[in-house]
Amino acid sequence: MSKDRLVTLDGGAAGKPRDQIFADEQPLVKDFRFDSKTAQVFDDMVGRSVPFYAEIQRMIGEIAADFATPGSTIYDLGCATATTIFALDDKVDPEVAVVGIDNSAEMLAEAGHKLEAAGVSRPYKLIEADIEAHGAYDNASVVLMVLTLQFIRPLQRQRVLDKVFAGLKTDGCLILVEKLNFSATLLNRLFIKYYYDMKRRNGYSDVEISQKREALENVLVPYRPEENRAMLREVGFRHVEEFFRWYNFCGIIAVK
Repeated sequence: MSKDRLVTLDGGAAGKPRDQIFADEQPLVKDFRFDSKTAQVFDDMVGRSVPFYAEIQRMIGEIAADFATPGSTIYDLGCATATTIFALDDKVDPEVAVVGIDNSAEMLAEAGHKLEAAGVSRPYKLIEADIEAHGAYDNASVVLMVLTLQFIRPLQRQRVLDKVFAGLKTDGCLILVEKLNFSATLLNRLFIKYYYDMKRRNGYSDVEISQKREALENVLVPYRPEENRAMLREVGFRHVEEFFRWYNFCGIIAVK
């Protein structure tokens, strides 16, 4: 395939506005929502909030290229603004189709604009759907869940992964990126501190960090590393390995 294309922090779409959603103190912080306000600044938000975000996207692209077979389909569950679809486009065989699924119409609108502007020519489809209720993933060689599973209700996670596993071809893979929690409270506290220090280095104020944390408290529920691995093994994946780790963030590849 062609040489690596730089994945910028805005996912390849220049001129995105800066994330200031939580810049002003709010009397009541509501649960985080992937609405139009979030969609407009999402690329900047993840670029400044997720450690090594561009490198993670590059890694996903090269891993997907080795597992995606011509004529098969890559499913990006919780595709958001399609940064990952953009990142893998010049690495994966052009005969591989991509289906992006998200439950936010606003995020999908941004995704459509981005892919059109980038001139992505491979067959692709963007579907508005709830991942918990979505049907089969036909002819899948790769399934992506990039910072997605953590937003699915814990009681539904294994059921969602069961459907992913059932749809994957033999030797296909799931690429999972997640935020983590830890049973050792000392390390958990330290890793969170290091993470917030990173956000400060990227221009977020203490007010923004505090209010974003509160907004996500009932929405994003991270698992411990051993819980994710056990769940993937229980589903039936024969190889489960981390390919990325930064304090309380990790990338996992699970092979059927």
